[in-house]
Amino acid sequence: MSFKPKHIMVLAGEPSGDLHGANLLKELKKKEPSVNITGIGGDGMKACGMELFFHIDQLSVMGVTEVLFQFNIIKKAFDLFKAKIRTTSPDLLILIDYPGFNLRAAAFAKKNNIPVLYYITPKIWAWKKSRIKKIKLYVDHAALIFPFEEKLYLKEHIPCTFVGHPLLDFYTDQMVEKKEKRENSSLVVGLLPGSRESEISNLLETMLQAAIIIAEKQNNVKFLVSQALSVNQEHFKAVLHRYNHDNHDNHDNLFTIVKGDVARIFKKADFLVAASGTVTLEAAICRIPMVIVYKMSFVSYSLAKIFVKLNHVGLANIIAGKEVIPELIQNSATPEKIADKTLSILKDKNLSSMAGRLSMIRNLLGGKGASKRTAKIAHDMIWKKL
Repeated sequence: MSFKPKHIMVLAGEPSGDLHGANLLKELKKKEPSVNITGIGGDGMKACGMELFFHIDQLSVMGVTEVLFQFNIIKKAFDLFKAKIRTTSPDLLILIDYPGFNLRAAAFAKKNNIPVLYYITPKIWAWKKSRIKKIKLYVDHAALIFPFEEKLYLKEHIPCTFVGHPLLDFYTDQMVEKKEKRENSSLVVGLLPGSRESEISNLLETMLQAAIIIAEKQNNVKFLVSQALSVNQEHFKAVLHRYNHDNHDNHDNLFTIVKGDVARIFKKADFLVAASGTVTLEAAICRIPMVIVYKMSFVSYSLAKIFVKLNHVGLANIIAGKEVIPELIQNSATPEKIADKTLSILKDKNLSSMAGRLSMIRNLLGGKGASKRTAKIAHDMIWKKL
């Protein structure tokens, strides 16, 4: 009797999903060396042996307008997924984040009797709580990355496991402790204005103006400005050039652009002014003191207040269940208030105490090994042990 390798299909729709998916694939291959893995992903997952039938570089869109423009491409990807399900009938479907697409995929898989594992589940604790009904109907097991999610899933009697946060596999204890040596005693502040054009429009100049106020009151301070590769490079550079030029009596440039991987700033910065988002959780894991800021249009903010029911916006604060990192949101996110809050932390020598409080966040996230634990769940599901 010939042995037929197991077949797992994996769907990820964004670069972050490809990153975490690649780590998961490595662990799956360790558990099940002969496994055949196909799906939607990026270069990271392809390099780990996945046969791509659609590349995520066509799917990574944000916002309602962009999704409408990309509707035909998304429909093409989904139709291809359905055809592959019908013709190959995989032993397991693993979904990674990307809920708008993946919840529809889960429903189709369920109709075709394909078991579904969801890794990095929709943020039902923040908004669109009705999605938990779909998860209950279509998902056989949820691999959860936040500790507070487990209670929500168990309440709905959805099989689930808290596997820990995959970022802990990237930011190891050794990496967190290792800071780059500095030639002088200057204070380094990182400015992280976000990775979307709307965030750059709303936050970049506000952060630069706050930095100028800080520099006037804090001796020997330098600013590293994170420039995501996804934003308009020329516009970003022009804004920074103007602010450096306007403050040229400083002799050296006050602002230095750091392109790409934000971890390059983490290795150097003593403090951060960061746009709310996953990057603030990354910084918290690295125990870097910060203030979280966010601004959006009046309409978007008004809608967010209706649909998002959270006491905090920063992921670290949500995980802790209290404000361990100061938040300045919307009307409070002014250059003056950002500067005042930053200076109060710097002058009161609160950096070490905040860094100590952030150690709690790392501990609450369950320890490294999220990919390994998720791979075990997948292995048990394809062999009907779970």
